[in-house]
Amino acid sequence: MTSHFRTAATGLLAASLVIGFAACKKIEDGAKPEDKSAEKGADKAGADDIAKSSGLKTTKEQASYMIGMEMGKSLKQIKDEIDFDTLTKALKTTLDGGKLLLTDEQAQKVGQTFAQEMQAKQLAKMEEDKKKNAAEGEKFFAENGKKAGVQTTASGLQYQVLTEGKGPKPTATDTVRVHYKGELLDGKVFDSSYDRGEPAIFPLNQVAPGWAEGVQLMPVGSKYKLFIPSKLGYGEQGTPGGPIPPNATLVFEVELLEIMKPGAPAAAPGAPAAKK
Repeated sequence: MTSHFRTAATGLLAASLVIGFAACKKIEDGAKPEDKSAEKGADKAGADDIAKSSGLKTTKEQASYMIGMEMGKSLKQIKDEIDFDTLTKALKTTLDGGKLLLTDEQAQKVGQTFAQEMQAKQLAKMEEDKKKNAAEGEKFFAENGKKAGVQTTASGLQYQVLTEGKGPKPTATDTVRVHYKGELLDGKVFDSSYDRGEPAIFPLNQVAPGWAEGVQLMPVGSKYKLFIPSKLGYGEQGTPGGPIPPNATLVFEVELLEIMKPGAPAAAPGAPAAKK
């Protein structure tokens, strides 16, 4: 559970490796020098465009800003745990070869303590989110189930028919082609085949239980709204490091386009995954 600390360290290392590989690409021994005049001309034009749009006039300024961006992205998840002035002080001292305030051994101990503190905070936040989201979900389903057109199944899944198709209904072992959009209760979209510009194809026995149940209610050509309680979605864990919080209620709009024939392709990227 030390993911934030490891993510930051890994991100910084990855950034340095990318920069190093890009800058140190070697020409194989014995290879003939190539005429790179056209490529250099394109690079120069690109650099000029960057300078004009960003105000970063030199390669040094542009590279420095790029490295700062990568460091910022790597540290964003733990930004509230960092004193920026102290961080930049240590960075400058290290680069200048000055006397550091911590030995390597002390730095390692600080890192271990910091990781443990972050783990404890993450666990506490997760427990808080579990209770909050569970209470919000319970209230939502109690109220939503009373709305006109909303039906509740024995499992607790709720659904609303937006368009009723006339085709066959899929079974639990079928593979289907669908368009869909998934949201949290606050309206945040966490997944959408519409945004990717193409429908998703996936077997119903490899998706979250609420999804599988809801799609089996739909004749081909239908569009339904599914309200999936956490127990039929991603449960108490949510998607760790991903977009779905613990005990989250999920709201999907789903269009069932087709029941695929046997031998259809595997699940498309972004299809709702099976609950682990």
